[in-house]
Amino acid sequence: MESRLLLVRHGETRWHAENRYAGVSDVPLTAKGLRQAEELGNWARQRGVDVVACSPVSRALLTARPAARALGGEPEIVEALREVDFGWGEGRTVAEMAAEDPEAVRRFREDAETGAFPGSELPSAAAARATAALRGLAAEHPGGTVLVVAHNTLLRMALCAMLGIPVGRYRLVFPRLDNAAVTEIGVRGARTALRSLNVPTWAPSPGGTRDLDA
Repeated sequence: MESRLLLVRHGETRWHAENRYAGVSDVPLTAKGLRQAEELGNWARQRGVDVVACSPVSRALLTARPAARALGGEPEIVEALREVDFGWGEGRTVAEMAAEDPEAVRRFREDAETGAFPGSELPSAAAARATAALRGLAAEHPGGTVLVVAHNTLLRMALCAMLGIPVGRYRLVFPRLDNAAVTEIGVRGARTALRSLNVPTWAPSPGGTRDLDA
């Protein structure tokens, strides 16, 4: 029996608005991010969601909470869904890193696995823990619909791993997941099908920030 996983990147934070890598850092949501969380809650109420799960990081928890409360509960916190540790890149913009070490940025952009930032979590390791968590949620809710709120990089890595794509190419294959947008996958045992990608749950405003490098 196939389970539906609705994968959602949390709402906007100040660092994301500035295009900074926010991995293990606990960066708060902006006012726009809080609005996106409320809009996601309204969306989930109408989409037959059975349960809401999320990363333990506050920006994901705060994004997930309105949807869970719309269903009459609280989000299930899944430790393995926390964002990737970017090591040397944590809290920095690509421009700042390129000014210090352009070769390191070139290697990362070419292949995020072989060119991982110094001190960072390898994409293969992050993808393994995320994939195990997502398949675990699918197994716990056979035939159900699970809304999963996590992080831009982790979810793209997990998508690659679950769809048989080299994880180091996650940035090239999935350039970006928008804040509070939904990517749906169907999971049946070890099989994964991509049903939709980056579907908005809000009314987009013109001139929004684009963080294509994160």
